[in-house]
Amino acid sequence: MIVVMSVGATEQEANDVRDLVKSAGLTPHDNYGTQRVVIAVLGDVGPQRDHLMSKLNLMPGVDSVTPISRPYKLASRESHPEDTVIELAGTKVGDGSLTIMAGPCSIEGREMMMETARAVVAAGATILRGGAFKPRTSPYAFQGLGIEGLLYLAEAGKETGLPTITEVMEPSQVEVVAKHSDILQVGTRNMQNYSLLTAVGKAGKPVMLKRGYGATIEEWLMAAEYIVSSGQPNVILCERGIRTFETYTRNTLDLTAVPLLHHLTHLPVVVDPSHATGKRWLVKPMALAAVAAGADGVMVEVHPKPDEAMSDGEQSLTFGQFEDMASAVKKIHQEVRTLTKDPFAMTGSVRAGGTSKH
Repeated sequence: MIVVMSVGATEQEANDVRDLVKSAGLTPHDNYGTQRVVIAVLGDVGPQRDHLMSKLNLMPGVDSVTPISRPYKLASRESHPEDTVIELAGTKVGDGSLTIMAGPCSIEGREMMMETARAVVAAGATILRGGAFKPRTSPYAFQGLGIEGLLYLAEAGKETGLPTITEVMEPSQVEVVAKHSDILQVGTRNMQNYSLLTAVGKAGKPVMLKRGYGATIEEWLMAAEYIVSSGQPNVILCERGIRTFETYTRNTLDLTAVPLLHHLTHLPVVVDPSHATGKRWLVKPMALAAVAAGADGVMVEVHPKPDEAMSDGEQSLTFGQFEDMASAVKKIHQEVRTLTKDPFAMTGSVRAGGTSKH
């Protein structure tokens, strides 16, 4: 459930609510809005729910008490009606602007990383991506440069002024990746690696969580709940295609996820058309479709010579193709940015099904 404090409620009144929640064996979690505090009640409320709701509703400073219907309590828009906006080194994700994450699938060397970084920032990228630790289907495929790659990514980010993002594959890597990257990425194969989700949630850096290729929307949001409940509220959700019977594309891009997620959660949503399609010539049209559907941004792979890339060259854009794509998605974004927000955000959210004293 969520407890909405009145405008002007005192800190002592909020503390009294927190103390009552704790005495019931539950955990209070604060969400601060522009004018009031919303306290989410986490844990298995069970048969005491109605009694606890009644007691909370009678407390001074409480405006309303509402049960949360979603199993992902903190990631739900019910508990956090306002969109989460993530601020990173001069750029924002989720504020209505367009986020463009770009860079190589794998960092293959310093010069290659620097060349790509300069090209994507010149074309309008807002976040620099690059893989240092690479999960590959074959144990014989290039696995990335590891820490050496992290250093090249950090150097490129510093030179271009772009925040950086890279994948972390296991809990033991979290500390070193967090030291050198601004955003920690959890890949599709690790979406339900709960020890990793907990570790990145405690690392103090924003996290991008890619959808598992066989995951439902609810399973994906429950994975995000692990991160948020571990202490990291700044989570970006990345749709990157799911596995279906279709074999012509690498995956099947589920663009219905974009408006659906905006309806269900306050977390920003980006789309990765590179991994979704697996084909260079499909990246631009699907990036355009993603932005038209209301995505907060796109993530694409870019390489100086895609045909010579050590991983995913067939889906990587050339510099010229990326410049063309970036220009096109910016135009689409300008046309649709005010048309795609879900009205659920402002109607029937916090107070739906709740009880109020006023």
